[in-house]
Amino acid sequence: MFKNTFVLILLMIFSLTTVGCTNVTNKNDETENNNQEERGIAQNWNESSLFKAGNYTLIGEEGRLGFIYDDNEVLRFYPNKTQKYMWHFWGDDKEFEGKLKVVATHENDGEQITVLEGVDIGGSNNSADRHTPSNMSLPKSGMWKLDAYMGDNLFGTVFIKVHKK
Repeated sequence: MFKNTFVLILLMIFSLTTVGCTNVTNKNDETENNNQEERGIAQNWNESSLFKAGNYTLIGEEGRLGFIYDDNEVLRFYPNKTQKYMWHFWGDDKEFEGKLKVVATHENDGEQITVLEGVDIGGSNNSADRHTPSNMSLPKSGMWKLDAYMGDNLFGTVFIKVHKK
């Protein structure tokens, strides 16, 4: 009887310890994932899709936002090389209140830089509801997330790769 009770108590302690450790580990993992998201670091970033708008190829989210880009040697991003890109946006008039701001976040270290700020958006172009030209440059190679804001509201995100020289 004593032996069975002792074994039962040990099993209960072992079970509670295992469940408690599992919850702590999951909470720690969740906290780390939240911290990475807050810093803009994500796993498995993939370059956004290419799509057609009018006669041009764009990178971004079809039917939402993108800029003219076809991943050729001329238009590719390279560290510290300023290039001209034409942004295109699709949406309701109320979504275009405020000026355009684009914040870039590097995949590996969460470094953030403001690529564009205070940009007025023009009218329709190439089937898009709005457009604007821009000059953009990113400081180092790797994957970057470009968050486009209209005023204080996130409008959409484009993932791009900055190639090594």
